[in-house]
Amino acid sequence: MRIIAGEFGGRRLKAVPGTKTRPTTDKVKEAMFSMLGQFFDGGQVLDLYAGSGGLAIEAVSRGMDHAYLVDRQYAAIQTIEENIAVTKMPECFTIWKTSAEKALVKLAENGVQFNLILLDPPYREQQMLLQLQQFVDLGLLAPDATILCETDTTVDYPTAIPHYRLKRQQNYGITEVTIFKFID
Repeated sequence: MRIIAGEFGGRRLKAVPGTKTRPTTDKVKEAMFSMLGQFFDGGQVLDLYAGSGGLAIEAVSRGMDHAYLVDRQYAAIQTIEENIAVTKMPECFTIWKTSAEKALVKLAENGVQFNLILLDPPYREQQMLLQLQQFVDLGLLAPDATILCETDTTVDYPTAIPHYRLKRQQNYGITEVTIFKFID
């Protein structure tokens, strides 16, 4: 795994040891960021199921100002810390070892709003529609925020989701990438 483009481009990243996480391949990550737009002009990013932290690190490398990385697994947090050290810019990252649910409440209490949210939950724990609604209910979305969901292909989104517009959807083998725009 590596950081593909931007300020940290080319630097190697570690994967979380064991089988509890499923790292996004460089091919899929490159496709995701092509779908999102190659580079960003600042803003806050949330990586809610961070794993190795590769997606959030890529977003900051491509121009996001700050990333919040959340994971509940100790081995993931250790790997995220090691991967962030590779950037030599730890001030651009906030790491929380907690559940997604607790992190969302804490973020809302702190008044944080995100321009980009990256959702790559364990496939057996996919709750995309619930979490999309939580982002709205908790006021976590900046105007025109983008939400990228990486799931398996069994997720079936309704044709209309309140507060969101489907921007793009693409399959990569068993992985499905869906991008929503927040509309309020």
